[in-house]
Amino acid sequence: MSRRTKVQKRPIIPDPVHNSRLVTMMVSRLMKSGKKSLAFRLIYDSFEIIKERTGSDPLEVFERAVKNATPLVEVKARRVGGATYQVPMEVRTDRGIALALRWLSQFSRARAGRTMAGKLANEFMDAANETGSAIRKREETHRMAEANKAFAHYRY
Repeated sequence: MSRRTKVQKRPIIPDPVHNSRLVTMMVSRLMKSGKKSLAFRLIYDSFEIIKERTGSDPLEVFERAVKNATPLVEVKARRVGGATYQVPMEVRTDRGIALALRWLSQFSRARAGRTMAGKLANEFMDAANETGSAIRKREETHRMAEANKAFAHYRY
């Protein structure tokens, strides 16, 4: 990482079907070994399952799931005088979305189920309904920040 220049953010191209940048970001999080077409197919199959089960717009369910799983605060380790404190920090919007997508993909992989598309669909629906592992992780992150509020003055 260069100390002199800021890294330029690459533009995220929206996906071809739903024209959503969020879907493309999720595909990148889900992709393994460069198999992007497989990741797109998994997302679209999970959207079909969501549409079949709920009858509502799957993109709306997905966006609500990401919004519900996005953390507002997190703790960062900060060394002060030989001691390490967990300092609560506000999460930037882009980092919050990245964390939410990471948690959704991670916990959908860990779920019990037959197909990855089914696991993804279940995790999206659970997160949209304020339940599921990704929501539990966000709550845990918020609790950690709340518990360490006393060290908030150590922010950098």
